[in-house]
Amino acid sequence: MTDRAPQVDRSLPTEESRDLLALVREIAQREIRPRAAEEEDAGRFPREVFTLLSEAGLLGLPYAGEYGGGEQPYEVYLQVLEELAAARLTVGLGVSVHSLACHGLAGYGTKEQQGAHLPAMLGGGLLGAYCLSEPASGSDAASLTTKAVRDGEDWLISGTKAWITHGGVADFYTVLARTGVNGPKGITAFLVPGDAEGLTAAVPEKKMGMKGSPTAQLHFDGVRVPDTRRIGEEGQGFTIALAALDAGRLGIAACAIGVAQAALDEALAYALDRKQFGHPIADFQGLRFMLADMATKIEAGRSLYLAAARLRDAGKPFSRQAAMAKLFCTDAAMAVTTDAVQVLGGYGYTADFPVERLMREAKVLQIVEGTNQIQRMVIARHLAGPESR
Repeated sequence: MTDRAPQVDRSLPTEESRDLLALVREIAQREIRPRAAEEEDAGRFPREVFTLLSEAGLLGLPYAGEYGGGEQPYEVYLQVLEELAAARLTVGLGVSVHSLACHGLAGYGTKEQQGAHLPAMLGGGLLGAYCLSEPASGSDAASLTTKAVRDGEDWLISGTKAWITHGGVADFYTVLARTGVNGPKGITAFLVPGDAEGLTAAVPEKKMGMKGSPTAQLHFDGVRVPDTRRIGEEGQGFTIALAALDAGRLGIAACAIGVAQAALDEALAYALDRKQFGHPIADFQGLRFMLADMATKIEAGRSLYLAAARLRDAGKPFSRQAAMAKLFCTDAAMAVTTDAVQVLGGYGYTADFPVERLMREAKVLQIVEGTNQIQRMVIARHLAGPESR
């Protein structure tokens, strides 16, 4: 693996944000990148890295300073995610998931709830997870069946959540559960402690990539949660979930471009060093054109996610653009990492070089937080309205 950090010409709004990105690159180069391949191969979750990121103020970047957040615009926060994902996707995606888990309380919680919980969530060393999907409700999230039933001043949550990043290692979970009628209007959000009685995690899934990031089912067996941990109004949960997913899709887009950039950097370094027929293979036009196409996809994806982020920062609607960014950037990451393996030839297919791992990791980004088929549905709905059927 090349020991060089990605050198990207970034458009950053302030000197503070430039210093922030420099700090992130230093941490990535010193603490994350050198151990990424070994720890991913061993399936080791780097909890100490998330503790370090929390201490450095990097787990609450897009949130309010009064609760320990960094008050950074999304266009800066997403570029931080890109740098972290380029070093190791388990870390970049993990920060994105943590931010997603904080979104509901930060956006819809009461002042009392925010004051009680956000400081520890944003900068106090805690790590979060987001519980929406279930074994039988993935893309059709509104059909979830996990139930929360009133019991005096508490709620009792029962059911199973699936595909939960940080499942079993998170300190808190933002959980969507059914409290009323079928469909989206009967769903409510709750903030559940990771050590709650009756909450257990299954054995993590065995995945083709991101082996260091635990993905597990969570079982809720009458987990008692006080009403003071209900986020928003009863029945508002699906609205909260959709708002979080719009922001989360931008996080996935940024992580995808980070993975793609890492793959391009590896492919370029190899092409400049590897000689065939007396010349570096980077001298051959066919390969040069591949590298040019890879770089163009990356630049286009980065521009797309930043344009969506700037809409969000301006308080304008960005749902369609978030879906476009997630769709394009993750498809680009899959294409770029596949081409990177091709550039390295037989070496690219071995675990001695990181491009095969990057290719395996890129695949999941086309699936998580709404498959790319769902993104196309979202985009088409914005363009042509809902289907008439």
